[in-house]
Amino acid sequence: MSTQQAMTRPVMVNGLDVQAAFETIDAIKADPGLARFQFRAANTWINGGTNRSTIRDFYGAGREDVSREEPFEFMNGEPPVLLGDNEGANPVEFLLHAMAGCATTTLVLHAAARGITIRHLSTKLEGEIDMRGMLGLDESVSPGYEQIRILMKIEADCSDEMLEDLLDVARTQSPVCSTVCRPVPVVIERAA
Repeated sequence: MSTQQAMTRPVMVNGLDVQAAFETIDAIKADPGLARFQFRAANTWINGGTNRSTIRDFYGAGREDVSREEPFEFMNGEPPVLLGDNEGANPVEFLLHAMAGCATTTLVLHAAARGITIRHLSTKLEGEIDMRGMLGLDESVSPGYEQIRILMKIEADCSDEMLEDLLDVARTQSPVCSTVCRPVPVVIERAA
């Protein structure tokens, strides 16, 4: 392999091109407007507790993204005990899925930027909900999760101290965890 080939080959850590990540960071530092993204989802009710979400378009890095030829579709359902037929995971389960994916990706990205190789990473989430809140049976009960626990099993080429720091980064820098952990204005209005 020539020196030129070695210089142009991406340095991959945890499956991520570290040079491309730093180039993205530098571009955002030079033009903070590139950091503004708008993600979108559409949803159609089917029947009972069943509905379908479609995700395709988003705005980011200063333009509309056109990389997705086909939309992603997700069926939302409920288990029989909640009057469904297991048509799909229910929305609060999708929230756990989103938290797991975002915390994992955030941790992996920050580990790669620090040159830390991850050998294994798995996550288990548990969340408790008292359905009296959603059903409007007790005004003192929140309709949402009372608590969510994220248990990450991780093996990496670094000290336990560095692992603890990465776990903290996953909690504080994950967009989904941040959205859930702090009040975020949500507006529900009738569309024309």
